[in-house]
Amino acid sequence: MKTNIFPAIRLTLFCALFFSGIYTVSLLGIAKFAPNGGKGETISQKGKTYYSNIGQSFTEDKYFNSRPSAVGYNAAGSAGSNKGPSNPAYLAEVQSRIDTFMVHNPTVKRTEIPSDLVTASGSGLDPNITVEGARIQIKLVAKVRNISEEKLLQLVDNQIEKPLFGLLGTSKINVLKLNLALENSK
Repeated sequence: MKTNIFPAIRLTLFCALFFSGIYTVSLLGIAKFAPNGGKGETISQKGKTYYSNIGQSFTEDKYFNSRPSAVGYNAAGSAGSNKGPSNPAYLAEVQSRIDTFMVHNPTVKRTEIPSDLVTASGSGLDPNITVEGARIQIKLVAKVRNISEEKLLQLVDNQIEKPLFGLLGTSKINVLKLNLALENSK
């Protein structure tokens, strides 16, 4: 028994010390070399600071809408809904989002709605939408703001973030950056 207990105790103490101390301090040190000292990507505009790497709620028709969040955009509770694609409650929630989108965008066909505008991301905090998700909202935002659709299309195209190294991921648009650029284009 002694041959198993003492190594187990030593391993437990080592792991406790390593993972609660050394590993944590190491990650904190590495984060200090990241942009903004590891405190997230921030944008300051007109005296306000925004976190551009965390999804935010935009529901007014004068703004481009964000991807839905399963956690109400609460960064402290980052999570998905954990409901499967055949779950009746989940399907009802997605249907409700589709219906809301259709009320605000009556010229868009139901089959044209990009899935990222009606389904939440795995973290519930995705700050990005697809290029198609932004472009399909141009008509509504142009109408509400009395701006030409061509001008908005150019603004959207200027906000496209290409895949990493041109290979990894898809083109995307950060909704906060797009809406801040929209506010500055007045």
